[in-house]
Amino acid sequence: MQHESSALATPERHQPKMLTLILLTGLSVLSLNMFLPSLAQMATGFDVSYGLISLAVGGYMLVSAALQLVIGPLSDVYGRRPVLLIGLVVFTGASLGCYLSENIWVFLTFRMLQGAVIGGMVLSRAIVRDIARPEEAARLLGVIGTAMALAPLLGPMLGGLLGEQFGWRANFALYGFMGVVMTVICWRDLSETNLQPTASFTEQFRAYPDLVRDRLFWAYTACLVFSVGAFYAFLGGVALVGEGVFGLSPSQIGIGMGSISSGFMLGNFLTGRLSRRLGMLKLILLGRVFGTFGPLAAMVLMSLGLMNVWVMFAGAIFVGLGNGLTLPGANAGVMSVNPRLAGSASGLSGALSVLGGAGAAALTGALASGDRGAYVLLGVMALTSAASLASVLWIKALERAQ
Repeated sequence: MQHESSALATPERHQPKMLTLILLTGLSVLSLNMFLPSLAQMATGFDVSYGLISLAVGGYMLVSAALQLVIGPLSDVYGRRPVLLIGLVVFTGASLGCYLSENIWVFLTFRMLQGAVIGGMVLSRAIVRDIARPEEAARLLGVIGTAMALAPLLGPMLGGLLGEQFGWRANFALYGFMGVVMTVICWRDLSETNLQPTASFTEQFRAYPDLVRDRLFWAYTACLVFSVGAFYAFLGGVALVGEGVFGLSPSQIGIGMGSISSGFMLGNFLTGRLSRRLGMLKLILLGRVFGTFGPLAAMVLMSLGLMNVWVMFAGAIFVGLGNGLTLPGANAGVMSVNPRLAGSASGLSGALSVLGGAGAAALTGALASGDRGAYVLLGVMALTSAASLASVLWIKALERAQ
């Protein structure tokens, strides 16, 4: 970790530690998934339906997507540091509000305010792009991704344990504590990295059309959206297929869900090791090949008689591996189109990725029922990965033309 921190050093500014950026990204992930095992307990506690308490997940995702559209441009104008610190303070206060809430609507209001922590994910990427060239940024984002991939694996386990031992409110007490700790860490460690802020919102929005008119920005964004879509497609359908086709218990499904995260962690690790040797675009392309042909190969094996849950999870591992190889470089690329609008680019592409992922999850949730559910699940994952592969070929064509 100390070696990676030295890679962030610049002569102009105090370097943020890699651990700070990892923790910021990890907290953004934990804010979505840590309390999920307690949803039924929360519905009982508030005496509401499961559908209503589920707004704490679906509504939160919509709010976080919208906030990314605002947080990125704000950081381009006012700087990364103040926007991050304000977001962490809001998250900490909202976590306390969730902990103390006795009314479902009060709780949901504070839950939506917790979405301010999404700035940790958006702006940690922008900070890396501020202080590193695109190839180096892809490597560093791969290192961050390797560590933060533990959050979706460990978060629900920790949250389930807290809910079982102390009740669902313990999750939000821990959120509040983590918010305080991260605020202190960022206050001490994170200096301003946006050394060329936009002078005003007028100038910002005058430059914004240059970003959205750039075809290379949209090619990288499409690569991100469809790559993330394959991941969410798996999450949206694996419980339905695991129980309906293979008869798995909830705990077995939970373990199986970790398969895609383990592949993602491996892909990020390889990106951190290979980006300098192979280059950013080659790694992105390799990731899309793994993500597309892994689930296709699993479908072929199933059609040949290997209708086995391990075959399905193996296809998911290849999607995770492909995303681990793709996302660091694609995120670095989308912010390199116009470095002065790196925050805006990170926010817009992130918001579209969340919305695209929600759509992919809904699609598999609606279609992956019945005896053919495993084929549908793998097919949607392969199709979205193939669309991302086509986006990489578009990137290559645009960069060749330039």
